[in-house]
Amino acid sequence: MLIDYKNVNIYQQDLLVLEGVNFHVEEGEFIYLIGRVGSGKSSLLKTIYFELDVREADSAVVLNHELIGLKRKYIPALRRQMGIIFQDFQLLGDRNVMDNLRFVLKATGWKKRDEIDARINDVLEEVEMADKAERMPHELSGGEQQRIAIARAILNRPKVIIADEPTGNLDPETASNIIALLKQISQTGTAIIMSTHNMPLLDQFPGIVYRCKEHKLEEITGDYNQLLADISDDTNEPKDNGYGEREDLSV
Repeated sequence: MLIDYKNVNIYQQDLLVLEGVNFHVEEGEFIYLIGRVGSGKSSLLKTIYFELDVREADSAVVLNHELIGLKRKYIPALRRQMGIIFQDFQLLGDRNVMDNLRFVLKATGWKKRDEIDARINDVLEEVEMADKAERMPHELSGGEQQRIAIARAILNRPKVIIADEPTGNLDPETASNIIALLKQISQTGTAIIMSTHNMPLLDQFPGIVYRCKEHKLEEITGDYNQLLADISDDTNEPKDNGYGEREDLSV
């Protein structure tokens, strides 16, 4: 198991954001986190990539390391086993695509220039951006920049990719293409954990669904799939989603 949270309480400073979190991730799983802005999705993700400390838990294990009392010296090595993708791409604007990716590999311990360039060429092929290697970030569309961000995330063959609203700045067609790419990556064994407000993607690319609401995290995969079927029936009438709400299941 890559991630195993048991009764974890997550805080932002002294504010309890999520209580009693039970969250589990296996190799190759494709997991959605949904919920309102401020419901705790990003806070949960930040604990997984060590941006936010876990202070209270029965157990909180990420990549075989218990987070309670984890020494900071272990974090860089653990982060090298992860890929992280953000809504705003976070590419370095002062260098081209190739140099953006070289920077990451050098920072994570790669030494030989020929091996670095061979790995970069491989991932650019994988994300269908091989012809953009010499482009500057500002010369790329939003979708192209996000593909480069995905290339960056998979450089070190991560066990898990954490994607925080990766389609938030993209049009629907481009967003669909990005999630199709992430789904393809998950089929190689890399787990994907993605927060999103883009509900149509969950229908188009089914996965495991967790919802943050009222300081709780709940797996709703089975309920969600049934609700999608109900909403899509031939009456075309809005349905109550079983939580006292209408069709927006993210709330």
